[in-house]
Amino acid sequence: MPESGQRTTQGNTTEKVPVTPDAAGASAGITVPTGATGSTEPAGSTAPVTPVAPGVAAARRTGLLVTLVLGGLTALPPLSMDMYLPALPEVTGALHAPAATVQLTLTACLAGMALGQLVVGPMSDKWGRRRPLLVGMVVYVLATAVCALAPTAETLIGFRLLQGLAGAAGIVIARAVVRDLYDGVEMARFFSTLMLISGVAPIVAPLIGGQILRITDWRGVFHVLTGVGVLLTLVVHRFLAETLPPERRHEGGVGQALRTMRGLLADRVFTGYMLTGGLAFAVLFAYISASPFVVQEVYGASPQTFSLLFGLNSVGLVAVGQINGKLLVGRVSLDKVLGWGLGVILLAASALLLMTSGVLGEVGLVPVAAGLFVLMSAMGLAMPNTNAQALMRTPHAAGSASALLGTSSFLVGAVASPLVGVAGEHTAVPMAVVQLTCAVLALACFLGLCRPWRNAPGTARAGKAQDPAA
Repeated sequence: MPESGQRTTQGNTTEKVPVTPDAAGASAGITVPTGATGSTEPAGSTAPVTPVAPGVAAARRTGLLVTLVLGGLTALPPLSMDMYLPALPEVTGALHAPAATVQLTLTACLAGMALGQLVVGPMSDKWGRRRPLLVGMVVYVLATAVCALAPTAETLIGFRLLQGLAGAAGIVIARAVVRDLYDGVEMARFFSTLMLISGVAPIVAPLIGGQILRITDWRGVFHVLTGVGVLLTLVVHRFLAETLPPERRHEGGVGQALRTMRGLLADRVFTGYMLTGGLAFAVLFAYISASPFVVQEVYGASPQTFSLLFGLNSVGLVAVGQINGKLLVGRVSLDKVLGWGLGVILLAASALLLMTSGVLGEVGLVPVAAGLFVLMSAMGLAMPNTNAQALMRTPHAAGSASALLGTSSFLVGAVASPLVGVAGEHTAVPMAVVQLTCAVLALACFLGLCRPWRNAPGTARAGKAQDPAA
C-alpha cells in the first residue's frame, strides 16, 4: 500500500513533490519513483521511470552479499560503542578521570560521526559511494589503533573524535546505497533486514568486551576493533560495487551541497521524520551511555552480567525489527507502526523514571532491566520506519539526506550522553529524565511536523501532488 511521505501515481510514472526554490531561483523538486527500479526522473519531467542502471541491477542480483556488507558497515558504530561499554568503569580508574570525563569519549565519537556524515554524504553524491567509503575506513583503522595507545583521557577523547569522523562514512553511505537500490515498501523491509544483521553487533559486542576484560585491559578492546576495521575495509574493497552511476551524480561543490540540504530541510515532513528519528536515537543513546554505570555501579552487577543484559535488550530490538519488516510493512501504514513504537517508548521511559526516582519504593535490577528491555524493543518499530519514510522523499539526493538523518541523530545523542552523568555515577534518575524528555519531544515532532493523519492512502493513490511545506 502507499505510505505517507511517498507521493505516487499508478504504474511506473513518477510524481514530483515541490520544495522551496533554492537561492538561484530554480525549483528544487523531490522525485519519488514507484516502480521497483529505484531510478528517478529529473524535476519537471513526467516521463516513465528509466531502467535500472547495470551496476544497480548487478548489486540486486547479489542481494545477500550486499546485505551482509551493508550490515557490516552499519554494525561498525555499535561495535565501536558497545564493545567498549563494559570497560568504562575500568577506564575511569586507569586514566584517573571522573566518570563524566570518560563518558565524553562516547560523546566525542558520536559528535565525530555526526559531523563526518555532513561531509561524506554530499561527497558520495558527487564522487560515488566507493571512494569516500574506502578512505573513511582506512582513517578509521588508523584512529582506532591510536586509541589503544592513548596515555590520557584527553588523548582518548581526541582520537575517538577522529574515529567517529572516519566511521561516519560507513553509516551514511550504507543508507545511501540502500536508497540507490530500493524504494518504498522494499526499502522499509530492507532496513528491517539490515537491523537484523547490524543488531548482532550490540548483542555480541558487550559479550566480547566483557570477555576481553577477563584476559587483558581496556586497551585490548581497541586492538580488537582495529582488526575488525581492517577486515571490513578489505571486504568493502573486494565485494561492494559502485551503486551510483556517473549520470546520477551531482557536479556542484560545497555551495551546491548546502543548497541541496537547505532544500531538504525546507520539506516539513522530511524534517519531521529527521527530528523524530534523532530524538528516538537520543533515548537509545541515553541508555547506551548510562547503562554501564546504572547496572554495575547502582545495582552492583558484574561486567559479564551487564553484557548479558545488554545483549538481551539488543535481541528484543532485533526481534521487533523483524516483526516490523516481515509482518507489518506492507500490511500496516508505516506511520501507524511508527506511532505505536513512539507510544511504547514513552510509556517505558515513564515507568523507568517512576522506578529510579523511588516513587514506587525500592526496586531491584530486575524491574529496571524489564523497563529497559521494553524501551529497547520498541526501537525496532521506530528507527527503521523513520529512515524509510524520510528517504522515500529524497531519491534525488540520497547521500545528503542520509547525512542529515545521521547527523541529527548523532548530534542529539552526543548532547544526551553527558546529561545522563550530571548527578554522578550512583543514580539512574538522570538517564530516565533524559529518556522521557526525548521521547516526549520525538512524539511531538512526529505529530506536529509529519501530521500522519493528513496522509490518507486515498490521496496517495489518486496521485495528487502535495506541497511538503503545506
